[in-house]
Amino acid sequence: MATIPAPVAEPQAAISPFGRIIGVFFSPKETFEDIVRKPDWILPAALIVLFSLVAIIALNSHFSWRDYISQQIERSPRAAQLSAEQKEQEVAVSAKFSPIFAYVFGLLVPICGLLVIALVLWGAFSIMVGAGTNFKTSLAIVSHAVIPASIVGTILFVSVLFLKPVGMFDLDNPVATNVTALLPDDASKWLLALGKNIDLLELWKLILLSIGFAAVYPKKLRGAKSFIIVLGVFLLYVVLRVGIAFAFS
Repeated sequence: MATIPAPVAEPQAAISPFGRIIGVFFSPKETFEDIVRKPDWILPAALIVLFSLVAIIALNSHFSWRDYISQQIERSPRAAQLSAEQKEQEVAVSAKFSPIFAYVFGLLVPICGLLVIALVLWGAFSIMVGAGTNFKTSLAIVSHAVIPASIVGTILFVSVLFLKPVGMFDLDNPVATNVTALLPDDASKWLLALGKNIDLLELWKLILLSIGFAAVYPKKLRGAKSFIIVLGVFLLYVVLRVGIAFAFS
């Protein structure tokens, strides 16, 4: 009689979902090794969206959209072509809908960002290293790698928002953990776009992403190979963003 093969045991996670959130802060290598064994992205993705919405709620409660929009209109090349009545009408309409758009932005951008980053890095590592993972694992790595900077960034964002008087908060560079804080106010748009990407929180994300994907390919990605791939993808994004800013400057 033919023997029935025993079912293969499904890999089990040694660290709980909340333990993984803490682990990416203090023991990322061991945490990502556990994530690769049993990928899960729901909790970190939910927390990233939650912290984003917390930041938007704080912003809408302690920020003057009217003043911000008025300043943006005055800085635009169109300002000289608009009458005072037209400017006021644009300010009134934009100030009414900006808080709503902020909620939509705070909900959709984190989700879309995680999906796009996971897809791009999944493709990049598949091409550079070879098949060995799937999109779910990539999404789990990205979600956990992003959450430390998301939590710390939100705490800094809300703290700076409430410490500064209403009207003094810089929405374009709120946390100032990047080089843009050192640039003059009249710096060109492409230079500001470049400066925003030379950021401590972004560097933290890159390091965690490289640790995470190195756990998928431990034999192929020794040393700094994983970080080089992640950094290469990030630099392509920076070039694209700076190029767009330069084209419209």
